[in-house]
Amino acid sequence: MPIATVNPASGETLRTYEAMDEEELERRLQLAEATFRTYRTTTYAERARLLHRAADLLDEDRADIGRVMTTEMGKPVKQARAEAAKCAKAMRWYAEHAAELLADEEPAVADVKDSGAARVLVRYRPLGPVLAVMPWNFPLWQVVRFAAPALMAGNVGLLKHASNVPQTALYLEDLFHRAGFAEGCFQTLLVGSGAVDDILRDERVRAATLTGSEPAGRAVASTAGEMVKKTVLELGGSDPYVVMPSADVDRAAQLAVTARVQNNGQSCIAAKRFIVHTDVYDDFAARFVAGMAALKVGDPLQEDTEVGPLASEQGRADLEELVDDARRAGADVLCGGERPDGPGWYYPPTVLAGVTREMRIHREEAFGPVATLYRAGDLDEAVLIANDSPFGLSSNVWTREEAEVDRFVRDLEAGGVFVNGMTASHPGFPFGGVKRSGYGRELSGHGIREFCNITTVWHGV
Repeated sequence: MPIATVNPASGETLRTYEAMDEEELERRLQLAEATFRTYRTTTYAERARLLHRAADLLDEDRADIGRVMTTEMGKPVKQARAEAAKCAKAMRWYAEHAAELLADEEPAVADVKDSGAARVLVRYRPLGPVLAVMPWNFPLWQVVRFAAPALMAGNVGLLKHASNVPQTALYLEDLFHRAGFAEGCFQTLLVGSGAVDDILRDERVRAATLTGSEPAGRAVASTAGEMVKKTVLELGGSDPYVVMPSADVDRAAQLAVTARVQNNGQSCIAAKRFIVHTDVYDDFAARFVAGMAALKVGDPLQEDTEVGPLASEQGRADLEELVDDARRAGADVLCGGERPDGPGWYYPPTVLAGVTREMRIHREEAFGPVATLYRAGDLDEAVLIANDSPFGLSSNVWTREEAEVDRFVRDLEAGGVFVNGMTASHPGFPFGGVKRSGYGRELSGHGIREFCNITTVWHGV
């Protein structure tokens, strides 16, 4: 894939970039290693000052970088500006909390005495240069939720961004440099995916994080395992959205629309499988389908657009294949399901019912505004359907019965359970999944400690 900005609303190639040659890549790896030696000794206060400055600059740039993101990957521009604001919030959160999250810890006095030590500390030390392989769907947020904690922990970052968002990738490097971070603290590597393996094998790269597809995650995990390097993976998701009889069905259906089509439906944590108790199925389905059909699809740079184009022509083709496969196998198309005429990679909000286990869309992630409806006879069946997926990123449950909440929290195979609401990420809460959705956690204290050397410091008597 060329490194280029291709406007998904028109298919027009706007800018292309040459991949870095080996000499430039080597220079940047050397710079990352050299910078880490000094940056690791800076204080939390100094790191926080720089990160606060980056947040301020990002706020100032919000409108401009929002348009860049929309032009590169197609999300509605209002959502792009909101993404930039969220990134600034996360930067400030880590700037304010990192020192506390990584403060020295003292084990229980009894354990210290039992060990024969006069004093024992647990200290969090940085690892070194961390490679981040990031996707295009949230081109700022996915990077910042790695970069903010990594920089506050004293690591330095090397970004290999998706090849279709090069302007956003270069903006991030420039943002951190303008904020006052040394050049080697955060560098964008304009390289193709084929270069990732060699970069990860380089001894100067100490760890890696990847958000993206399952095949990409397998490749990075395989190389990292061979090289014995720490990784965090956030891969696909096919999140269930369960509605029980006691739920506020009107509110659940209303929010279900947002949960499915956020970011044009191209979100790992978007609700994708809507599992509804038979007692409220017809009511929910009517409201949900009406809401999906009423969404305004159009130019993502227009303020009133709710759903823009998919990010790539291949992405739309993949989504069409899933819908067509389900239709041929007997699924009912309740709205959408047909590619519109005209330029750009648009696909309408679509709802499928009557989905069975034999259909590809039952087990594969639909990365676009396509929802599947399931009818469940009781709570046990709802849990069975929800867990009948190779993925386990997050989940949504609508019920007013506390006993049902307890069952879902206990039994759903997911990294998060959101009750009477839709899945969202916040810098203060851990984020990640189980099964083929990956491993490790981002955000919160759990996320900042993922790329730390957790060191036991033992003092003799």
